[in-house]
Amino acid sequence: MQDPQVETLPQDSSLSFSLKRVRYAGFALLLLVLLVDQASKYWVLELFHLPEKVSVLVFPGFRLSMVWNKAITFGLFGRVGIYGPVIFGLLSSIIVVILLVWMLRTQSRMNILVVGAIAGGAIGNIIDRVRFGAVVDFIHLYAYGWSWYVFNIADSAIVCGVIVLLVNSLFFSALAPVRK
Repeated sequence: MQDPQVETLPQDSSLSFSLKRVRYAGFALLLLVLLVDQASKYWVLELFHLPEKVSVLVFPGFRLSMVWNKAITFGLFGRVGIYGPVIFGLLSSIIVVILLVWMLRTQSRMNILVVGAIAGGAIGNIIDRVRFGAVVDFIHLYAYGWSWYVFNIADSAIVCGVIVLLVNSLFFSALAPVRK
């Protein structure tokens, strides 16, 4: 006999199976972003030796430029002093825990995948802060006098993921069916 105080969700096995598979895919995406990010940084540091070369033209509009970023995305809050890497590492770790809880609780398949990519990027940058005291940035895009901040694969996953979450919540969340 079921306790009347405990509310149960409908047992739709196809829904739960599908969400379970999407969660696995979200964690796989997290691992993929993390591995590609760390492999690219290994290549830049250990095989290509970018720190010694500082900046290398790949083709017009794209350079590999070595930057040790002690701040956060786009160099924000770069003047927090010697405790910056510790502060940013701790904040990033807290954010990753929140993202992982969100991945496990959300019913949105898109959010599961996108949050997985964001978490993978955040973990990649946390690893850099622990290993080097700064994040390894090396992708430099520019054109016609305009130059973007130097970034890495992890930053790309984070920024693209946040953009997808914002677009989804601003333009598509009102279209989603409401579950009772």
